[in-house]
Amino acid sequence: MHDLNDLRTDPERYRRGLARKGNDGSGLDAILALDGERKRILLEVEELRARQNAASKEIAAAKRSGGDAAALLAEMKSVKERERERSEALAKVEADLEAGLRLLPNLPDDEVPDGRSEADNVEISRWGEVPRFDFAPKPHWELASALGIFHPETAGRMSGSGFTLLTGAGARLERALGQFLLDRTTGVHGYREVSPPVLVRPESLDATTILAKYEDQMYRQRDDDLWLIPTAETPLTNLHRDEILDADRLPLRYTALTPCFRREAGAAGRDTRGMLRVHQFWKVEMMTFCHPDRSREEHERMRGNAEDALRTLGIPYRVVKVCTGDMSAANRFQYDLEAWAAGCGKWLEVSSVSNFGDWQARRAGTRCRSGKEKPRFVHTLNGSALGMPRTLVALLENGQRADGSVEVPPALRPYAGGLADIGPPGGPA
Repeated sequence: MHDLNDLRTDPERYRRGLARKGNDGSGLDAILALDGERKRILLEVEELRARQNAASKEIAAAKRSGGDAAALLAEMKSVKERERERSEALAKVEADLEAGLRLLPNLPDDEVPDGRSEADNVEISRWGEVPRFDFAPKPHWELASALGIFHPETAGRMSGSGFTLLTGAGARLERALGQFLLDRTTGVHGYREVSPPVLVRPESLDATTILAKYEDQMYRQRDDDLWLIPTAETPLTNLHRDEILDADRLPLRYTALTPCFRREAGAAGRDTRGMLRVHQFWKVEMMTFCHPDRSREEHERMRGNAEDALRTLGIPYRVVKVCTGDMSAANRFQYDLEAWAAGCGKWLEVSSVSNFGDWQARRAGTRCRSGKEKPRFVHTLNGSALGMPRTLVALLENGQRADGSVEVPPALRPYAGGLADIGPPGGPA
């Protein structure tokens, strides 16, 4: 959400920023119109209240002097009714203004490249060597099915399309990856581990994104109006909702391993095979509340934390700056980390590392203060460390051998009970 005073002062800056995200600015125009209407009604209400106060004094004076106050009492009744009507109108306009502000996307940072889609994202760095094979590498759905660890048909019978089922060494590798990633974020990078609810209220979601815009992408339990989280970003960002934090204690860094749930509406036909695009998956999330003056520095730190996981696992990756047309409504500046998957023959996004500025903090009411200074809204940042299905895809496809077996990265072996190789059925499980 945006600062209304700032929006009033420089609406053209907002118009330019919104246009970069493909927004036509009609929401901004509506907000400015509502703000003008609010000012007019507020002036009416204040004048009516002033007349009420004056009439009360005149009535009291008339009664003290024994005069006739009937006309004044009639006027007071009329003014009071009019004040009530205009106060109700003011409350409605203020509610509409708040709703309009909550629908307005975040503005992109000046460093964000302009563009319409992921094709316009800008690569800024690479790490690692893309593996070369003397055989045709298989995509993970063929490889893992042949190994007897991936069962999409069974998952489909249970839950429908877009779900996965891992067994044996596949399930063990997934569990090992989650524990490895948590140990990196907590033990190496100093994030505090959280085990949050995965069902949240709608206002918790709306604190992190524009719920009205993305609700068709989410799963909802309608009887209790609870929503399954699409990412641990949601509960983590709500940890300090409506609080004033001690600025001297910032940054506050949190991490969580949770299941995530996404309907992926509108994604029909895109990456439908294997584990590339699924409705339920595990992900380790990093989230930071930081002082506004330190958010750029914190963003780079968080990106480095996500890169550390990929490097430790030995997965080749590239970093891209996400363009204006590929960012979410909430984002101000976003990096994507894309892992190379040899069987698919393409780069897969395994982490998004985002800086939201104070956009989320305004929605959540999270501020900070040092001493007796005026409270300021914190900046919030979050990043995946990492999304597990596509990371598993990269591990399987890059680690495959000609005989169909897969080498487990050394960093994961202690977490997988010493498992060094995944062989076909009848081998290690």
